[in-house]
Amino acid sequence: MNQKPQNPDEQPASIPATRSGMVAIVGRPNVGKSSLLNQLMGSKISIISDKPQTTRQRILGVLTEPRGQVIFFDTPGLHKPGFEMNRRMVQSVYEAMRSADLLLHLIDISQSFGKGEQFMLDVVKKIKAPAILVLNKIDVTKKSRILEIIDHYRGQHAYAAFVPTCALSGDGSAVLLDEIFRQLPPGGLLYDAGFITDFPERFMIAELIREKVLALTRQEIPYVSGVIIDLYDTSRLATDNLVHIEASVIVEKSSQKGIIIGRQGGLLKQIGTQARQDIESFLGQRVYLGLFVRTEPDWRNNSHILKEMGLLY
Repeated sequence: MNQKPQNPDEQPASIPATRSGMVAIVGRPNVGKSSLLNQLMGSKISIISDKPQTTRQRILGVLTEPRGQVIFFDTPGLHKPGFEMNRRMVQSVYEAMRSADLLLHLIDISQSFGKGEQFMLDVVKKIKAPAILVLNKIDVTKKSRILEIIDHYRGQHAYAAFVPTCALSGDGSAVLLDEIFRQLPPGGLLYDAGFITDFPERFMIAELIREKVLALTRQEIPYVSGVIIDLYDTSRLATDNLVHIEASVIVEKSSQKGIIIGRQGGLLKQIGTQARQDIESFLGQRVYLGLFVRTEPDWRNNSHILKEMGLLY
């Protein structure tokens, strides 16, 4: 899956790319950025949760079509950083925006406009790249309200286009993709046609496990937990037809460890079962998954652990 970008002058003759560029999906936490990326890519590249700050770093997804190539960045939601991990998350947002040829400014139109939306709007206005305003959750919003929101944002910034969507169902995604290609500059392929993401399998596996932790826990657990892959062994495929994976769920306190393990290990087993099913689908192989829970006080400020998770370089 990991491949180097190819020389644009060496693009395959079978794919006559006409437009290409970097597209950053930006917005406040929990507005649907990861769901939108997965819809546009047509596959699961980024984990999804109903909890804010799910995405902790840029996710590169490369979509190649006969009309061109789009390099997507799904960024963390902009928020006030309180830990080194969060500072790194916010930094990655600004890096993605500065390097982008086009911004997709995603908003949740079921929520009222407030200070957070104004802050995000002000940030978008400072970026030189053109921006498309993507209005998410049209399925739960009246058409008259959608038009009001478009008029409001039109008066605030010279957006290149306004596209209503439903990120979960995919409604409006085809229209949005047409508009993206319309806005991108002419150019050849930046990556090989078969390239999908720049993140290694270990990272994606850790994210699939973390998704289940997010889905099955409550209160503070989603925000204080992370996942590290301790073992990723494919050497036994020939003998037992299994990829052997061991992973640690990291938390900050012993009480949090007990919550994730659950009564008689029930919750950890549930997390492991659901994660294994998704990992097997992702890898196309049968998987043995061993899950452990580890307490690391203040790990979100620990640069060594953040590097193990791929959050620092």
